[in-house]
Amino acid sequence: MSTVIAQTKFSVLDRSRTREGFDGPQALRDSVRLARQLEALGYHRFWVSEHHSVPGVAGSAPTVLAAAVAAATSTIRVGTGGVMLPNHQPLVVAEQFGVLEALFPGRIDMGLGRSVGFTDGVRRALGRDKDDADRFAEQLDELLGWFTGGAPVHAYPAEGLRVPPFVLATGEGAAIAAAAGLPVVVGDLRGRPKLLAAVERYRTDFRPSAWSAEPYVVIAGTVAVADTEEAARRLLVPESWSMAYSRTHGTFPPLLPAEHVERLARTDRASGGMTDKERGLYESGLRGHLYGTEEQVAAGLEEVLAASGADEVLVTTSTYDREGLLDSYRRLAALVGRPTAALAGRTSPVGRSVELGQKHTEA
Repeated sequence: MSTVIAQTKFSVLDRSRTREGFDGPQALRDSVRLARQLEALGYHRFWVSEHHSVPGVAGSAPTVLAAAVAAATSTIRVGTGGVMLPNHQPLVVAEQFGVLEALFPGRIDMGLGRSVGFTDGVRRALGRDKDDADRFAEQLDELLGWFTGGAPVHAYPAEGLRVPPFVLATGEGAAIAAAAGLPVVVGDLRGRPKLLAAVERYRTDFRPSAWSAEPYVVIAGTVAVADTEEAARRLLVPESWSMAYSRTHGTFPPLLPAEHVERLARTDRASGGMTDKERGLYESGLRGHLYGTEEQVAAGLEEVLAASGADEVLVTTSTYDREGLLDSYRRLAALVGRPTAALAGRTSPVGRSVELGQKHTEA
């Protein structure tokens, strides 16, 4: 194992993806179960996401789900990737994270994004407008202010607590994170030049703050490990098709089994298969990720970590095959320095965890 990998923390963002034949409640239970398993494997953080009116994602209330995850685990850090701040009042967000930190002290992360609802209908239901995303920097400043206090109104129990904030870098996110002096999460690994440019810009423009004295970079993306390159690639098939479908039909569907998607790819449109446009988007969606055997993934990680100087990797893999997903995470944990990772697959301890990497004491 290389030094650069050994010095890097590894964490997971789970989107609570729904699967054909399994409902939303099952997806949420799967997320909680996965958090326990990843804690046993030594991962540093487990984050959950926020999506509204998306059939393929059950996670619509990330702070609620984070509470369930934190209650089911004991040592892994738990947070959001992220709460979409323009969808909410900063005071309410501060109160929610304050409650989480009060209940699970020292384990909560506050990952924040600037997206609003994906469609006009969702935005209307949330009482928001597309332009609300332009106020993200202002909302972020207000949110952080509720933790320090000083206003006639108080965000109890958040006031006086320290919940590490992270900014998800989509669009202007990296610049906002740098100006605010906050850690940044940059994705994804497929757009390597764009990712590296955002990281460089963030480090150049970073201004130390009360929250972070120096830049802290988390790079996010899909990573899949299996005993063969083809087996690892098959883990990516359901999500790639779901993305292709969403871009051609306007809705993000539950994940299908890989063999079902591969049948669609082999079948022409007249016989019920993919259209040429769908097939092109599907095949494009399989390119650029980090997948393969342990040796192949280790080489890919070394390359991107050396180029980016990232402090942490946030793995965002989604697939229909839950056992295959867990096996991938087990293999990844082993190759980045968790020597007992293989044993965790045969037991399910909740209270034992060793961080993968010691580059920073906390972030």
